[in-house]
Amino acid sequence: MKEQKRMGRRKGRRLKHWVRMTLFGLFLAAAAALVANLVVTEEVKEEVKDEVADQMIEPVKEPVPASITVSAAGDFTLGTDETFTYAGSFPDEAERSGLSHFTEGLDGIFENDDVSTVNLETTLTEATEKAVKKFRFKGDPAYTQILNDAGIESVNLANNHIFDYLEQGYEDTKANLKAANIGYFGYDDQYVTEVKGVKVWALGYEGWEDTAEIREQVETDIDRIREEGVSVIVVHFHWGVERSYVPEQSQRTLAQFTVDAGADLVVGHHPHVVQGIEEYNGKFIVYSLGNFMFGGNRNPADKDTYVFQQTFHLEDGELTDKKDINVVPFSISSRTDRNDYQPTRLDGPEKERVMDKIIDVSDQIEKSDWVQYMDSEPSR
Repeated sequence: MKEQKRMGRRKGRRLKHWVRMTLFGLFLAAAAALVANLVVTEEVKEEVKDEVADQMIEPVKEPVPASITVSAAGDFTLGTDETFTYAGSFPDEAERSGLSHFTEGLDGIFENDDVSTVNLETTLTEATEKAVKKFRFKGDPAYTQILNDAGIESVNLANNHIFDYLEQGYEDTKANLKAANIGYFGYDDQYVTEVKGVKVWALGYEGWEDTAEIREQVETDIDRIREEGVSVIVVHFHWGVERSYVPEQSQRTLAQFTVDAGADLVVGHHPHVVQGIEEYNGKFIVYSLGNFMFGGNRNPADKDTYVFQQTFHLEDGELTDKKDINVVPFSISSRTDRNDYQPTRLDGPEKERVMDKIIDVSDQIEKSDWVQYMDSEPSR
């Protein structure tokens, strides 16, 4: 009986041992399967990652081209000196003909560009306290509508008439321009706009002399705005001698310094007549654009003027070396017997005459090789 019990216990132990071994074997099999599954899963994940990475690799992008056309014109004196005779004045013309009169001869030149910059040589104010000087220009704040009708986005204020009605007139002018959504620049103000993803910046200065102070200001301003990713910089200077067709040496040295400092286009005004164009280090300098919509004189002897246009070509936001300009002759008036303050695009013999004049005054600076960059070179 004892023997049978011992045999039963041994049989039970063998059975337990077999169960343990079976369970252990099943455990090992399950563990192996799990490890194999993890390995396969990781391999699949790696394969998926590789496929996703392959799909995320973008093809090499071609440079993105862009072109920006900038226009520049001379003096816009939208108003008059209150001591002038009213009959035949700018306000008289506005009252008789309406504000639309002043833009009828423009032929859409400022509407068809990307950025327009002109010199606003008047105040737009109702202030009455005047500066002590010979001529003091003032216009109705409603004349901002003329700029809007023309398609002009921005105006230079750095000139010798913007303080004709002192600080009040200056601040009023800026406020009225801002209310009309017209940008302004000059002195400590700069105008920046973005067109087709390209930033264009305009600066304005009085440049009566080529001094260390003006050079430092120009260089500092250009260095600062270049850091902000601006691609095209246009600099306006109010400078030179009235009624002189040839720029002073100080205009040339200051303009060339400004190009070397990083400006892409330099334009000037104040002489009230046209001066020439110079190409310097691959950039253009337009020394004087003359008058344009000029309420400061009811019948100036020289009514010739022009709009200078440059199309800047860029790839991926960087300027290329391609040069593309357009010089468009105008008269400041649609009439020859007097100034009706309606700038009129010229055609035919008059267009050729003014173009020849621009080339001739340019040749007095240096040979006018810039004509090769125009859409069609003028006949001589």
